[in-house]
Amino acid sequence: MKWIGAELGVPCYMFFTSPWMLLSLFLHLPELDAGLVGEYRDATGPIRLPGCVPIHAPELPGSMLADRSSDTYAGFLSLAKDAARVDGILVNTFPEVEPAVGQGGTDCVKDMPVHAVGPLVWTRPVATGVNREPEHARLITWLDQQPRGSVVFLSFGSGGTLTRRQTTELALALEATGRPFIWAAKRPHEDTADGAFFGTGRGGDDDDDPLGFLPEGFVERTAGVGLVLLSWAPQTAILAHAAVGCFVTHCGWNSSLESILNGVPMVAWPLDAEQKMNAAMLEAHSGVAARLNAAGPGNGDGFVCKEEIVSVIRRVMDGDEATTMRMRAGELRDRATHALAMDGSSTLALAKVTALWKSSTSSDEK
Repeated sequence: MKWIGAELGVPCYMFFTSPWMLLSLFLHLPELDAGLVGEYRDATGPIRLPGCVPIHAPELPGSMLADRSSDTYAGFLSLAKDAARVDGILVNTFPEVEPAVGQGGTDCVKDMPVHAVGPLVWTRPVATGVNREPEHARLITWLDQQPRGSVVFLSFGSGGTLTRRQTTELALALEATGRPFIWAAKRPHEDTADGAFFGTGRGGDDDDDPLGFLPEGFVERTAGVGLVLLSWAPQTAILAHAAVGCFVTHCGWNSSLESILNGVPMVAWPLDAEQKMNAAMLEAHSGVAARLNAAGPGNGDGFVCKEEIVSVIRRVMDGDEATTMRMRAGELRDRATHALAMDGSSTLALAKVTALWKSSTSSDEK
């Protein structure tokens, strides 16, 4: 693309849909690769990037945890090198959620012009060929009947799945909290110990019972308290509802931004890609998430026990820490809204880029 743009006299810009922190890691990767001995997964110390939380080996994207001699890692490194050849990058974030944005008064990462233009999220309903309006209306009516800030919403994105054992543990945890919930659930995935992203979602022998993967009696015991939705949920509408008090999420960047835009604190349950990095940043820097801890006796496979799930949900919804988190989420919601206003940082950044493009075009015409 860079070479085509140069041939036509058109600047080549990339839109980076993940956080600034991942972009920084991406652009620093050739330098990190040159100085590393061994594998990233074996590193004992964290990677430290300017303005970012320390990135520990287990939090790295899967492509960096693969053998450095593998095609997976080689492709990732090649993409990183190609990214450094564009004229500039637009990234879907804003300064208040990521302190690294524009750190030191510059808008660069590794001398690359970078412009924060977010948070940009898709708010129109996805066309599926199925009329979801009656189902959507029933869901909102149910939310209208719940107390403000009382509902736990759970979704692991379009591709996130858990194992049957983990799904059972999560269901029992939800029941133990006694709180109303909406769970966008999927059939378990058994290929890995702790679930998968973009898994098959095949549940095995319960095809005749769509909810057969849940613990026996769970649906009956939680009737009227919680709703289990099979794979589809109007996420933006749910997060915008005043009844929702926390979002149990895989920390995909789109979902994270949707939660921030609606001022909803998060329980961070990352599964894959850069999601563990996102979770660390949202907890340590942004102050709007609490991470689940999968470490401990018997949990080396990434399994999260019922007690841990209950504990973190209560941390996010009850007590002084929850109050602080809600206040911070509200502040970030307001900052995010302002970033997209006429005089906001993202609008001004996009105007700056537009002016550069116009200037380049005018120069070429002369």
